[in-house]
Amino acid sequence: MAKEKYIYVCSECGATSPRWLGRCPECQSWNTLFAEVSTTVTPAKAAVNAKRATPLPISAVENEQEARFTLQIAEMDAILGGGLVPGSLVLLGGEPGIGKSTLLLQVAKKMAETYGKVLYVSGEESAKQIKLRADRLHANAGNIMLLAECNMDHIMAAIEAEPYQMIILDSIQSVYKPDLPAAPGSVSQVRQCAAQLLEYIKSKNIPTFLVGHVTKEGSLAGPRILEHMVDTVLYFEGERIQSFRLLRAVKNRFGSTNEIAVFSMEQEGLVPYADPSRLFLSQREKPEAGTAVTGIMQGSRPVLLEVQALTTATSFGNPRRLANGFDYNRLLLVLAILEKKLGLKLGTQDVYLNMAGGLRVEDPAADLAAAAAVVSSYKEKTVLEHVFITGEIGLTGEVRPVGQLPKRLKEAANFGFTEAIVPKSNGLKQKDYTIKLRQVSEIEEAFIYLGLC
Repeated sequence: MAKEKYIYVCSECGATSPRWLGRCPECQSWNTLFAEVSTTVTPAKAAVNAKRATPLPISAVENEQEARFTLQIAEMDAILGGGLVPGSLVLLGGEPGIGKSTLLLQVAKKMAETYGKVLYVSGEESAKQIKLRADRLHANAGNIMLLAECNMDHIMAAIEAEPYQMIILDSIQSVYKPDLPAAPGSVSQVRQCAAQLLEYIKSKNIPTFLVGHVTKEGSLAGPRILEHMVDTVLYFEGERIQSFRLLRAVKNRFGSTNEIAVFSMEQEGLVPYADPSRLFLSQREKPEAGTAVTGIMQGSRPVLLEVQALTTATSFGNPRRLANGFDYNRLLLVLAILEKKLGLKLGTQDVYLNMAGGLRVEDPAADLAAAAAVVSSYKEKTVLEHVFITGEIGLTGEVRPVGQLPKRLKEAANFGFTEAIVPKSNGLKQKDYTIKLRQVSEIEEAFIYLGLC
């Protein structure tokens, strides 16, 4: 009996090695090489599968405007860049129970009602379980075909048997190819199953959704190469105990990235929020000390949210710093600038910062509002209710310009804010805006106007 040969595959980048290494030689990740049985492709077979392509000038390539499938779910259409592109492969990830299957069943319902047959393949749930969910969501369209199967060969046979307008595979980690000795969810199984499906849907122009598991760190499980293969990567975020969910696009070949879609989990399924700013400011009845309102950009969409801060005298030698939804290291920089430029004794204070609503903020334009909330809590003075605050803070205390400021100001004006503290370096002209502009170049100027200095 011939001894099986093994190769070692990196779960992050898909690189291979003939022997085990502690560190991947390609992506430099530690402890990511896993043993798999070596499978070789003969030169004759490779030649049959190869398709010869000839180079041509880029000017000779014709632009083709693809007609998109409209899902009739406004938030989904927006995050996909205007609809679902034929032949696109979309990867949807998220924690268990966050609502991935619910959302895709709603998408399947809309596609089936408008365009034709949809195949829903489940490797984790039975057809009866999906039927129960469909009854709750009123997604009993006759054009939705269910298949509970894990064998990739059987799945491909079902896909090829009839013409489908869309395919959903839930999940890619649950399916396997029987000719590969590796277990389902392993690097080779995920890569080969995804590649086989990708080749077919591209040739037939069938849009497809893949559901991906996530690790405890929140990233997609399996090889990183899976994210490179697909056209779009969407992440579901939010706490299962909360009603709203955030769907974030981190990759999109057919639209802008870093877009978000906001949904509320209700009895009838996921209900889209067309106005997320109203959601994040819904509990703001009157301003309190330690709060300020800012605007961040999520892709092309401005979103208003409340920044909350709390400072208390520390009970131990080292003060605590805690940030929820705001970068922890960014908070330390803001506190250091406040101590240096305003002379605040924050070294004796525990500081807690929270982005109300649970939204994770990466936009540096929230710096000035975060600083205002901290100073407001420290001095127990309320920030003016009608004032909108935005600006990035530099290490020397200057207020730096922010991108797409007109969109932020328009959103603030729509919510009744009458004044805005903005960076002077943005060079805005008051005559172009209905909201009154307070243009500042240093943080001291902003806090003097707010009455916090």
